[in-house]
Amino acid sequence: MQFLLSAFYFFYFAIVGIYVIFLPKVLAIVGYSGVEIGIVFATAPLVRFFVPFAFIKGIKLNKKVFNTALAIIVGASLLFYITLHDFYALILTNILFGIGLSLILPYVEVIALSVITKERYGRVRLFGSIGFIVVALVLVKFLSGVDIAIFYLIFMSIMTAIIGYFVAKMEPEEIDEVVTNEGGKINVFSHWSLWVGLTLMQVGFGPFYNFFTIYETDHGMGMDMTIYLWSFGVVMEIFMLFFQGKLLQKNILLILQFTTFITAIRWLLLFSFPQSLEISFLTQSIHAFSFALFHSAAISYLFTLYKKRRLAQQFFLGITYGLGGFVGALYSGYVYEYFTTYLFLSSAIVAFAAFLFIRYEAAKSLHVN
Repeated sequence: MQFLLSAFYFFYFAIVGIYVIFLPKVLAIVGYSGVEIGIVFATAPLVRFFVPFAFIKGIKLNKKVFNTALAIIVGASLLFYITLHDFYALILTNILFGIGLSLILPYVEVIALSVITKERYGRVRLFGSIGFIVVALVLVKFLSGVDIAIFYLIFMSIMTAIIGYFVAKMEPEEIDEVVTNEGGKINVFSHWSLWVGLTLMQVGFGPFYNFFTIYETDHGMGMDMTIYLWSFGVVMEIFMLFFQGKLLQKNILLILQFTTFITAIRWLLLFSFPQSLEISFLTQSIHAFSFALFHSAAISYLFTLYKKRRLAQQFFLGITYGLGGFVGALYSGYVYEYFTTYLFLSSAIVAFAAFLFIRYEAAKSLHVN
């Protein structure tokens, strides 16, 4: 099972690598404006936000739904090739793609956290980072046209579907029984400051996920060097995932405070020194904390906080990466279009706000205990 999970993360995050590194640039090459790119990339996370609410009404994220989601991402990746030059058709394709992505990761995350310890989770999850960096380094060498990026997206989607099918087939039965049939509910409002903080963290990532490649190339970085920056950030991410086990045995809310605060510093540095290659590499090194450690700490904390673990992971991806990603993509498109200079200053402000909300949640937790 550990091998299958590692392979799934590899191909799933290879898709993410193509999606966040190359597709924005592809859309810019095709002729879409900053606002249009922001709107397109806002639709998928918005879908992620709404999908979990369907499961409150009794729908279960079971193997049948999971396998259907795998088929959806394959079909949507094929549609990207057909709809690339039609703005509204492209939005619909991206919505379909977002539905698929919003369902498959929480299903696998619960399996991973259930069959391996949270201390060992990072060493399995790091294969996702490897997939991300491999596709980045390979695709940049062969990106001679927009069709190549779409071809890679289709191939990685097919491989993700194949591996995902076998992961679901080998899922231990007791996981489904314990998680889907137990009592309890997801009460977001009882920990509202935590959810606001987690969501704002992803809002602040909007300029990075959607415009980092464009931002760096606009400031004189070559495409090759920009990919090296992406890759360096992922190498730092892999390093953290490998060694983070002992950290996750500590105070997780404290870890979340630290990662949000240092992320605010990361974006502030990128805003202050947009043409400095050294500072760009420094900010990318912080990705080890602002993505790898933050993500692992967040899902680990929610895994212990709520009884309905699979639904909790859906809400995490739906509210934070979904709603947060939607707002981040939308606002960053407008900031890039009209206030380009302040793109990452806005990220720094939002990340600092995330730190304040999580700090407030930690203070509440200490008071209750």
